[in-house]
Amino acid sequence: MATYNLATITQKIYNSGFVLFHTKTLKDILEIEKKSGLFSIIKKLTKAGVLLKIEKNKYLLKEKNVKDFTLANFLYQPSYISFESALNFYGIISQFPYEISSATTKKPVKKQFQNKIFTYTHIQKNLSWGYEKKDGFIIASPEKALLDQLYLSSKGYKKINLDECDFANINKSKLKKYLKQFPSTRQFQNIIKDLKKYLKI
Repeated sequence: MATYNLATITQKIYNSGFVLFHTKTLKDILEIEKKSGLFSIIKKLTKAGVLLKIEKNKYLLKEKNVKDFTLANFLYQPSYISFESALNFYGIISQFPYEISSATTKKPVKKQFQNKIFTYTHIQKNLSWGYEKKDGFIIASPEKALLDQLYLSSKGYKKINLDECDFANINKSKLKKYLKQFPSTRQFQNIIKDLKKYLKI
């Protein structure tokens, strides 16, 4: 029966460079093949305050700070930050959203961790683009976040008040290019007409 030194294992985890871990990641880092042995070690690591359990099979290095957006990406994959959270991040809307909002091609879910709520709104696979990695997390560009919000608003799932938006960070040519890739429904086009008046395009 294999025995494991907790101090050595802890050092391996810190040396890995990771802050967020799936069970499989821990298995690879610690090179523990036996499932029962792995979960026994994880239990000891959480008890010792090295790891903090987020939810089933997901852990956080307890002493490290992790950005909400990075955690949002990790909690539910594939996903990217969009909608109200991205719009606030870029200064398009000033109101700070209560929830950290993401887009996903999977079913919509809501998760909670340390009094923070993470929402994942379903979008079609053909609309899952227009995002980039920035500051360690995946987020929609300003133009894509705005169109995501407007499209979902046209379907009755989101709300936005264009009067309260600051469009200084919107690239008009990129927005028009992105717009061509969205479904041209009547409801969506009505909202886009209003947007074009604000942007003067």
